[in-house]
Amino acid sequence: MALPNSYTIKTGAIPDYFEAILNAEAPDRFSQKFLEGLGFASSNDRLFIGILKELGFLNADGAPQERYYSFLDRSISQRVLAEGIREAYADLFAVNTSADKMTVDDAYNKLRTLYKGDKKDTVIKNIAKTFVALSNYADFRPVQRPSNEKDEDQNEKAKEAPPPKGMDDDNASPKRLDVRSLQYHINIVLPDTRDQAVFDAIFKSMRDHLG
Repeated sequence: MALPNSYTIKTGAIPDYFEAILNAEAPDRFSQKFLEGLGFASSNDRLFIGILKELGFLNADGAPQERYYSFLDRSISQRVLAEGIREAYADLFAVNTSADKMTVDDAYNKLRTLYKGDKKDTVIKNIAKTFVALSNYADFRPVQRPSNEKDEDQNEKAKEAPPPKGMDDDNASPKRLDVRSLQYHINIVLPDTRDQAVFDAIFKSMRDHLG
């Protein structure tokens, strides 16, 4: 079951925890002592270490993992956190793809069903509060590609598009027509006359002008 066991009763301190991580070098081991060095010496602050483990920031021994180091890049830190939340609360997102927008009560009601009596309601309530606080700090928005990237894609598609009809493949210029391949059809309406001289004059004129 992809649901967490960890929670904090100091949900208001969650942004402070993460900001402190961003302002410090990654430790060899994220211990209680290291947390105290960040300025969080309360026994309630220790619960945050368990949260980091379930989010994939730390391994079971407290050593920072790849996600921890990725989080240190401020340009993507909140998206990295969102990724960890989706994994840690995968069952919740499975029943609601927009779970990150839930209120505490909504999250509590869904989690209560998902835990199926494995946890007390007071614990589930704290997990729901922790989930909402984490989601509020994280960034679940889809990644937007830079505009220049889109322009490059459009240019590539334009290159791959076939040239319009009547255009050369090499230089995209209009094809020239070979006049020698043209055929002319001339219809002559002869006058209603019995005078042979009139007909002779017409055909002579055609021969002179049309060759």
